[in-house]
Amino acid sequence: MRIAMPTDSYLPTRDGVVTSVISAKQSLEALGHEVIVVAPDPGEGAREDGTIYFPSRSFRSYPGYFVPIYPSNKIETIRELNVDIIHSQGQLTMAVRSMLAGRELKLPVVISFHTMVTEAMQYYSPIPLNIEIAEKLFWIYFRYLLNHADAVIAPTEAIKKELLSRAPAIKRIEVIPTGIDTKRFNPSLDGTIIRERYSLDGYRVVLHVGRISFEKNIGTVIRALKYLPEDVILLLVGTGPAMENMKMLAEELGISDRVVFTGFVPDTEIPLYYAAADTLVIASKFETQGLVVLEAMGCGTPVAAIGYRALKDTIENGVNGYLFEDDPLSCARAVTACLEADGEMKRAARRTAERYSMETSAERMVSLYEDAIEIKRRRLKGRN
Repeated sequence: MRIAMPTDSYLPTRDGVVTSVISAKQSLEALGHEVIVVAPDPGEGAREDGTIYFPSRSFRSYPGYFVPIYPSNKIETIRELNVDIIHSQGQLTMAVRSMLAGRELKLPVVISFHTMVTEAMQYYSPIPLNIEIAEKLFWIYFRYLLNHADAVIAPTEAIKKELLSRAPAIKRIEVIPTGIDTKRFNPSLDGTIIRERYSLDGYRVVLHVGRISFEKNIGTVIRALKYLPEDVILLLVGTGPAMENMKMLAEELGISDRVVFTGFVPDTEIPLYYAAADTLVIASKFETQGLVVLEAMGCGTPVAAIGYRALKDTIENGVNGYLFEDDPLSCARAVTACLEADGEMKRAARRTAERYSMETSAERMVSLYEDAIEIKRRRLKGRN
């Protein structure tokens, strides 16, 4: 099977969507299928062989992202790929292009819903917005998009329910989480090199992995550190537009010596950071799945997570981690409980991760693709 996979963000950008695209591509190709990624052009020197690029410009309000706003021969480009199905991993520009191409080429279109765009636009819109009106307009668009797709993939049950409450006429919606590489993220890893790099010997390490952005609610995590013993260090892995704000917050709270900002970390080293940590913490209410949670669990690292949306589907309170409310003291209590976790909680975390393997996700995607292709074929045959 040949699959076109348009996406609004791709390498060299790093976020959950990019990780999902890479995971899907690798696991589908391991099953013998061919995946062609269609992405915004990041410019010369950052392109990847085999990827199809559409002319784009940098998104000024969110450095590192590119928007394919320029005219292009998008339909002819996809026609020449001779694919069997279009699976859009984007929800904006590339989703629209996917739908137009699918209609013109009579190909089934699957949409993965990864991002609650409406909850981030207030931070990055290049123009002032009336958030309430903008949100209503976005959901009119999303409803139309989701209702006209041949199938929709939600990464978690919580997101499926949320989408159906807003777009009840979706033809078909399946929960297929993004899979993780459970061999790459495993409990046998040794994080000593990371602890030595940041002089963490003798400290308990609370890890946060992801873009340092406003919608990730990192301020709650930093404030929680005030309620934790002085031998606890917060290791913030990643970079992003809120970096300076978070540094200023740590300084204002008088705990800047206990917060380590690593900046960009190569993807190859990420598993070692999980291995070096005593627990992972995530306070983002923005997550539709929370891949870092599963990656940490794959390494046997317990997780303290905010009890909201997708995260409360993954975390079994007191079993593989602990949930907290959107409050620094509640966060600190959950982190403390994770720092005191026994071996059974770590084993339970690993067992949770094993249910989300890349192989399982790929097999479920293939089954959905086959159904969508067959249903599209029957519909077209019925019109003739």
